[in-house]
Amino acid sequence: MNPIALAFYGDAVYEVLVRRIVVSDSNLSVRKLHSASVSKVRASFQAKGAAIIEPLLSDEEADILRRGRNANSQVPKSATVHEYRMATGLEALFGYLSLIGENKRLDELFERIYNER
Repeated sequence: MNPIALAFYGDAVYEVLVRRIVVSDSNLSVRKLHSASVSKVRASFQAKGAAIIEPLLSDEEADILRRGRNANSQVPKSATVHEYRMATGLEALFGYLSLIGENKRLDELFERIYNER
């Protein structure tokens, strides 16, 4: 599958994981919930998350991350090229794992990212 398509889907998967944690950890207004989740979904946070889990990945997972990282896409002004590419790789990996039904692995990697930050 196209790594950008995996990243497109993985972006939504990652955001749902973040929102699940934010909602379960607090009793905030929607505006505050949004603010709390935005900081965890931005490219700089995801790029650091990719670096945290990269040593833990299987060869297949590392390949998906690499393919997503190397895919050509438009970099927004809110992130550096490095951050955006690493974030895209992470999103591609999360999209892939979700599509193949590896929800336990998704949760394991996400918890590692979220808890080590």
